[in-house]
Amino acid sequence: MIYGGIEAGGTKFICAIGNEDGEIIEQIQIPTTSPKETMQEVISFFRQFTLGAIGIGSFGPCDINPKSDTYGCITSTPKKLWRDYSILGALKGEFEVPIIFNTDVNVAALAETKLGAAKGLDSCLYITVGTGIGAGAVVNGQLLQGLSHPEMGHIIVRRHPDDVYEGKCPYHGDCLEGLAAGPAIGDRWGKEASQLASRLDVWELQAFYIAQALMHYILILSPKKIILGGGVMKQKQVFSLIYNKLSELLNSYIDLPELSTYPHKYIVSPGLGDRAGIIGALILAQQGYHKKIHS
Repeated sequence: MIYGGIEAGGTKFICAIGNEDGEIIEQIQIPTTSPKETMQEVISFFRQFTLGAIGIGSFGPCDINPKSDTYGCITSTPKKLWRDYSILGALKGEFEVPIIFNTDVNVAALAETKLGAAKGLDSCLYITVGTGIGAGAVVNGQLLQGLSHPEMGHIIVRRHPDDVYEGKCPYHGDCLEGLAAGPAIGDRWGKEASQLASRLDVWELQAFYIAQALMHYILILSPKKIILGGGVMKQKQVFSLIYNKLSELLNSYIDLPELSTYPHKYIVSPGLGDRAGIIGALILAQQGYHKKIHS
């Protein structure tokens, strides 16, 4: 049996075909333009194959409640062309197979617990710091979902006393994403993160904000592993700065070796690298297929 997976991002869609073992057989990348143009290419790719199911990990905010009338829709995204667009609806009109929809960071978290840095654990937090900041969580072996999906990138953090940057988020200004995502770095410093590798002040400020967020997530969710992905986190020099700042913030309140002695083993890069999202979408498809078979 083969499955289809879609990692639907604000910049690009990655579409892949994979097997029962999570191996990617074929993969393409499609620019995220208008819904009509992008989805035509997505549909054309999958029409070449006989699929058991399709899994989608999408940028958001989006509706991931299967009981909702707008399940599978992008909702209040800053990408105006995609607002209130149903990715699920576009695919259901073309493929008579189970199609399962969730967020891109949730499926990445799922993949990391099955095959990546959190393999064997029933709890992890996957955070991406790139064009935006988002997080997905696995708790007791299940993806975290309540009234909606988590939007951890939009928490409010304390401002650094020397940071006068107003913030980039169109909704909240200086939330975590508005202060620490890739566009905020570029706007504040005048260069992209990859061009600022040698600037210690850049990464100390970045660690100041990310460590605050991690403290909140640890205190609330207590994940067994934290995985930091996304383009900004490819600047590995920031990890040690985050460990130090987080230790300072926690102030030994949680006295566990994962935090005090082995933070480099607890807060890590994705084990699946840039493939976590698309592999997670394929795992989601596989779960949807087997649920249908056994229902």
